[in-house]
Amino acid sequence: MARTFFRKLLMYMSSEDDSDDALNERVDGQSSRQPRKFIKRDRIKGHKCLFDDYFSEEPVYTSKQFRRRFRMRRPLFLRILNEVEANEPYFVQRRNNAGALGLSSLQKITAALRMMAYGVTGDFMDEYIRIGESTAMESVKKFSETLVRIFSDEYLRSPNANDITRLLGVAEERGFPGMLGSIDCMHWKWKNCPTAWKGMYSGHIREPTIILEAVASYDLWIWHAFFGMPGSHNDINVLERSSFFNELAQGHALPVNYTINGHNYNMGYYLADGIYPKWRTFVKTIPSPRGNKNKHFAKTQEAARKDVERAFGVLQQRFAIIRGPSRMFKVKVLTNIMKACIILHNMIIEDERDNSDDDDFEYDQVDDVLPELSHDHTTEFMEFIERHHQIRDSSTHHQLQEDLIEHQWLLYSQQ
Repeated sequence: MARTFFRKLLMYMSSEDDSDDALNERVDGQSSRQPRKFIKRDRIKGHKCLFDDYFSEEPVYTSKQFRRRFRMRRPLFLRILNEVEANEPYFVQRRNNAGALGLSSLQKITAALRMMAYGVTGDFMDEYIRIGESTAMESVKKFSETLVRIFSDEYLRSPNANDITRLLGVAEERGFPGMLGSIDCMHWKWKNCPTAWKGMYSGHIREPTIILEAVASYDLWIWHAFFGMPGSHNDINVLERSSFFNELAQGHALPVNYTINGHNYNMGYYLADGIYPKWRTFVKTIPSPRGNKNKHFAKTQEAARKDVERAFGVLQQRFAIIRGPSRMFKVKVLTNIMKACIILHNMIIEDERDNSDDDDFEYDQVDDVLPELSHDHTTEFMEFIERHHQIRDSSTHHQLQEDLIEHQWLLYSQQ
């Protein structure tokens, strides 16, 4: 009796930490695999219950309750369900070799989304949705991977001309002409980080983490997401390896022209905290400001920079899976989950935006043809170097900050 209880306790403890792998316990020195007991879950009943509760013509729960539990409105969820089912065969309902119907796409996607929203284990979804733990974990992986594959071009993109016009208009009203957003980093704890990697992934918080670098705008839309750097790096190290400013240096970003305090600028900027370098693409606050002008500027900059902090907070509030320690083992899986949460976050913002315009999301793609190697300093290469120098120009950084201080003080004086 005691040995049976101890075996069950070991299996329960293992399921908490190894929830994305099948359990292979060794008890009393034995290395044999534990037999898996068949459970007749009645999947049809689980699908019917889920459908009647939320998707029938007269559902049990209201649209408000649907949004609170699914994190989005019903039409958006159905759009995602249809797209995922059309692009990933795993979510298409099929019969097994015995002729019995398997889980529906509604069950698998609901289980995956609920696990992402609530941060619970796969076993938590079994009683209501009638889905096994290993299947629920596989559904999360497939769901996040599919979202990234089919929605990245639309919801993990750089701003286009219409977006930049809108962002600049709002920034002008807030007293920051030329501002395109705020940049910052957040850490996601990695509970099941391999022991050999813990030193590399552990930083100032003494626990293994993975870093997300993001740029967010006033409406909390996340325009840029770079995820995967070990937690031992700081924001500057992440920035040096990020593709974000490489795109600026390569000339892929659209030009931004504006005038502040009589000086003309042709490159947008992002609000950042004090650790970021003194580049022309960053506007930072003033530490220990002296004088009314500097104090007012520091106050307004810090208030506007909270856009990215609010975006992180809302992202973690909607998807608790990235708020708590991750129990996954592979960085690739964690990356897909993080990107999928950001994609869903942006889709929700678009769906619930009061006055949204139908923007054209089609962009020219970079050809995959490999260029011929050359050791000559071509015109394109010299322009690349020049843009790098422009981005890292500290003199323009100081000039821009001084102009913004004067601009903010002028607006304050006119109020």
